[in-house]
Amino acid sequence: MDAHLGLSGRTVMITGGASGIGRACALALAREGAAVAVADANAEGAAATAREIEALGARAVAANFDVRDPAATDAAVESIERDLGPLDGLITAAGISRPAPATELASESWEAVIGVNLSGTFYSCQAAGRRMVARGRGAIVTIGSTSSLGGQSGRAHYCASKAGVVGLTRDLAIEWGSHGVRVNCIGPSATDTPMIRAGIPESFVTGVMEDRTPLGRLAQPGEIANLCLFLLSDLASYVNGALLMADGGVSAGFFTRGHGRDFSSKALLAQGVYSE
Repeated sequence: MDAHLGLSGRTVMITGGASGIGRACALALAREGAAVAVADANAEGAAATAREIEALGARAVAANFDVRDPAATDAAVESIERDLGPLDGLITAAGISRPAPATELASESWEAVIGVNLSGTFYSCQAAGRRMVARGRGAIVTIGSTSSLGGQSGRAHYCASKAGVVGLTRDLAIEWGSHGVRVNCIGPSATDTPMIRAGIPESFVTGVMEDRTPLGRLAQPGEIANLCLFLLSDLASYVNGALLMADGGVSAGFFTRGHGRDFSSKALLAQGVYSE
C-alpha cells in the first residue's frame, strides 16, 4: 500500500494474526507505522508475525488466547493496552472452517466453528468495544464472507457464523456509533490463504472459484488488508455498519461462469456471442 492513511502511532489488535488475512493486516499496519497486537491461538505463529512487524520498525506484541473464552479475551486486551497503549482499532480475522454435510455435521464441529467465528468475534469486539466506548473513539473491522450472503454445500456452520457476523456488526454499529466507535464488516470471497490451499481441492479453486469470479482469480490477503486499513482510517470516518464485499464481483450476480462471460442464453450462443 503506497498511500498513507494516517494510522501512524495508532494501536490495533488483530485476532487470527498469525496467518492469512490477519497476518497481511498486521504487516500492512506496521508499514503504516501503527503498533500491532497479534492475537492468535497459534502462539508460535503470533510470535513470528510480531517479529516481522518489529523488523519493519514498528512496535508489536504477541497474544495467545482462545477467542471463545470471554475472560481470557478481556484479560488479553487489558494486557495489550498496558504494553502498547489504548486500542484505536480492532480487526477480527480469527476464523476456522470444518466442512461436513449438514446431515453428518458433528455437534463438536458446529460449536467450534460458531464459537471461533461468531462468538469469538463478539467477545473480541466486546472486550475492545467496552474500552473504546468509554474513551469515545475507535474503529472495528469484522471479517465476514461471501458466505455471509448465501449457502455453500458442506458449510452450514460456517455460513451461519458468517451471516451472524454481519448481523452482529450492524447491531454494534448502531449501539456504539453515538459513542464515536465505528463498526464495519468486510466480505471477502476466496482468498489465497493457507486455509484455502489446505482445505479445498485445486480443481475446485481453478474450475469453480476462479471460473465464477469476474476478475478471474482469488483475492490476495494484502488486497483484503488494504480495505481493512481504509475502514480503520479517518478516510472512512462516516462509514458505519457497512458490509463491503471484496469478492472480485462474485456477489454482483448469479449463474456466472467463465469470469462472467457466460451469458447463459441459447439465443446468444446461437449468435456466436460466446461459446460453451
